[in-house]
Amino acid sequence: MKTKKNLIIVGDRVLLDPDERMDKTPSGLYLPPTVKEKEKIMGGHVVKTGPGYAIPDAAPSESWTTSKKEVKYIPLQAAEGDYAIFLKDAAMEIEFEEKKYLIVPHSAILALVRTELSDEG
Repeated sequence: MKTKKNLIIVGDRVLLDPDERMDKTPSGLYLPPTVKEKEKIMGGHVVKTGPGYAIPDAAPSESWTTSKKEVKYIPLQAAEGDYAIFLKDAAMEIEFEEKKYLIVPHSAILALVRTELSDEG
């Protein structure tokens, strides 16, 4: 029997694949690590997102009820495949199955670039 690990992102967190090309200028010059460390923003592709912001249940609970209420969430704007520009200081680096990722709170994302197909030509 083969097992498969599944990474589940919780709450308002976003899993990003960091853009390694950020270490090169548009003209093709490579930046030293000291310059990259001073950068305040970074970019990466959205791999997974959490369910969003949990909505608290405003209805009073009755002691005689036994049913468990389903948690509701406000979904995140970020979606899989988007390119996110985010605050570097808020990112936490992890390694999962020998690949490095960043986990960022949704509030640290400054902008999203979403590619959409268009019929206009």
